[in-house]
Amino acid sequence: MVDSARMLSFDDDRWKHLKGGYKTPFDPRPSLRKLESEPDTATAWEELWEELHHQGDVGDASYAAIPELVRIHRSGKAADWNLYAMVAIIELARTEPHNPELPDWLQEDYLRSIQELAQMGAKDSLCADEPEATRAILSVIAIARGLRMHGKFLVAYSEDELSEMEP
Repeated sequence: MVDSARMLSFDDDRWKHLKGGYKTPFDPRPSLRKLESEPDTATAWEELWEELHHQGDVGDASYAAIPELVRIHRSGKAADWNLYAMVAIIELARTEPHNPELPDWLQEDYLRSIQELAQMGAKDSLCADEPEATRAILSVIAIARGLRMHGKFLVAYSEDELSEMEP
């Protein structure tokens, strides 16, 4: 397994200056704490989806959240399709020209986290009950293996939508 990623400390002042998908300040720590500590994670996921990704836009808060999301999953929490789909969508958006570059101080942790999640996903995919979860997991695995276009199709299109595209 990939060495577990080191994260930006929750006490680090950089969290206060990060920007989300709206290109406005967003500190994801409160939502991440809810995800980790509350039995009902729906509100936390809603907040993260709303703030970390907006119509293809992401920010450095989006990137900084990835190692934390993987850490939370590693601890046995947040093992649903949201985790894998969010990581895949943020990583795919990261390389779009209108989004910010991955900060140097975060690069190692971020990239290692994606590799670690792909390894965990190999096991998680065998237990996934929902097609959406399986597609999201496979998307992260594809992205981690350098198959970004395959990852994009897996996370973006259902089986029915792909069938409609067939000639």
